[in-house]
Amino acid sequence: MYSLHTGGIVAFEALARPGKGTAHELLAEARREGRLAEVDLALAAAAVRQEAERRTPLPLHLNLSARTLAAPAGAFDEVIRELGAAGRRTRDVVLEIGPPFSQLPAERALAGMQALSDLGFRLALDGLGRGDLPLALLAASPIDLVKLDRTVLRGLPADPAAIAVVEALLHYTSRTGIRLVATGIETDAQLDAARGLGVRIAQGHLLAPPAPAQDADPTTVVLPPGDRMTPGPPQAPCVGDFVRPATTLPETATCDDVREVLAAADAPSGVVGVDADNRPQWSINRTRFLVAVTGMYGHALHAKRPAARLADTPHMIDAGASALEFLELVTDADWSRTGDDVVVVDGGGHCLGVVLVTEVVRGVAEVKVEEAAALSPLTRLPGSEVVAREVDRRIATGESFVAAWLDIDSFKTVNDTAGFAAGDDLIRALGATLTDLESRLPRMRVSHVGGDDFLVVCDVDEIGTVAAALLDRRWSADGLPVTVSLATLVCATGSIGSYRDTSRLLAPLKKQAKAVPGSSWVLSRPGSDRVDVLRGIGRDVAVSRSA
Repeated sequence: MYSLHTGGIVAFEALARPGKGTAHELLAEARREGRLAEVDLALAAAAVRQEAERRTPLPLHLNLSARTLAAPAGAFDEVIRELGAAGRRTRDVVLEIGPPFSQLPAERALAGMQALSDLGFRLALDGLGRGDLPLALLAASPIDLVKLDRTVLRGLPADPAAIAVVEALLHYTSRTGIRLVATGIETDAQLDAARGLGVRIAQGHLLAPPAPAQDADPTTVVLPPGDRMTPGPPQAPCVGDFVRPATTLPETATCDDVREVLAAADAPSGVVGVDADNRPQWSINRTRFLVAVTGMYGHALHAKRPAARLADTPHMIDAGASALEFLELVTDADWSRTGDDVVVVDGGGHCLGVVLVTEVVRGVAEVKVEEAAALSPLTRLPGSEVVAREVDRRIATGESFVAAWLDIDSFKTVNDTAGFAAGDDLIRALGATLTDLESRLPRMRVSHVGGDDFLVVCDVDEIGTVAAALLDRRWSADGLPVTVSLATLVCATGSIGSYRDTSRLLAPLKKQAKAVPGSSWVLSRPGSDRVDVLRGIGRDVAVSRSA
């Protein structure tokens, strides 16, 4: 599951598959034999086992049939044992309860959900819009998330009814503090529509197709090419930059122990309860705790009792997460706790310290100011570092790409003849065209490197669209006809070593493009002396010549 604000991964859903046939067929057979809950929970336990190697603090989502809610609490022992063996706790797990719901009385379903909540599990209702979930059960269920089925989202963005359903559910979830997840996202149009309506979390083949557990390495998973929202650039701050020591107490500490710590001269903003292995078990916010213990009868009620009774489940995040992912965690959490300290943990879930929300907000704001200062005042496009990062990223991941250099021909003459204002208008028009292209082409990145020079990196199948948009248009500056030159370098996997090499090879190509009369386009490849002249005066079709 992905955040549609930061592009970061916010959870993993694990599905166990039987050795033969599908899980649906296996569950159908188990239902006929009266063993549905047994097999359903066995599949959940198997999913935990297959995910045991994934060392991440992100929540794990497991699937359950609604009818399994009728199983006794002891039936979940195997799942809980597997979670313990994998180093996970029940509160790190979200049980997604799916249809059919009608075959279980609502009272029994609610009792089953409450029993799972008492075991520490978080709950979600799955398949909304596809199954038979009564609205009364939806309203009464103790859930954290609700997952809207793909059958509704297929109508986006054109179907007004589908839009109305999503808007209604967003209103419901915002009023109840529940999060809405859009599932089955398969097209860029669906993704853009869901994001535009205000959906915060999405899941689907467009974002990440189902993959075997051994292929799903959380350190290498990235948003797919179709998603425009990549996490912050490498220079953006990460959570580790803001860590400060945590004030910790044993998880068995009493309320008096906490009060004594909070009353100290250097009183912390909160306390974290940890187990013997220094893993966070609960967290206490200073303000809410003191309100509880200093109110009428507060001391008598709580003083000698375990502090955990006034504590919350800690908000936790990995030390390597970006600051934007941190802010997403905070804003997606309980709104009443957005000011709480967030516990920073390592890969094994051990407490490294805490992070204050205000410090991260200030740090991100400073970065955003620096980014804004780096934008071209004419085109509002970033400098060369954006394309440089994208080229180096593609080289590192073994992707093929096209790097392009766009230049206005005889721009000094344009300024000397039509004036600087007309020259600025021309650059703005080119920048606007490139910005529009970038919004339409999923993998394209653009930089304005100064003056009349622009850099582009895109997929091989996108460069034709880019060239047509730039070269088919008749450019002018205050009535003075203007031509442009486009030099492109097609870089196959492993053919180029760095952005610096790309820049070095593009420089002579740009000179050759400018030597071709009219608006021109030349193309070459690393390691080749061949230069194809694809556009120019009198060249309506591709021709080539040796450089």
